[in-house]
Amino acid sequence: MFLSLPILTVLVPLISLAGLFYSASVDEDFPHGCTSTSSLCFYSLLMPITIPVYVFFHLWTWMGIKLFRHN
Repeated sequence: MFLSLPILTVLVPLISLAGLFYSASVDEDFPHGCTSTSSLCFYSLLMPITIPVYVFFHLWTWMGIKLFRHN
């Protein structure tokens, strides 16, 4: 498998951080322009938060299935 979980665990935050730095360098009013959902800055700030939350709940569901199956 080419993209395993350890590789994705490192790669996804680095790509999100690169997107954040890109939007900070391109957008003129970076801190104040991040409130509109049509801006690239909004999504570059949203992705680093969304991905760990998704991984947490995915693992929580997996653990629930494992515990239900073994008890």
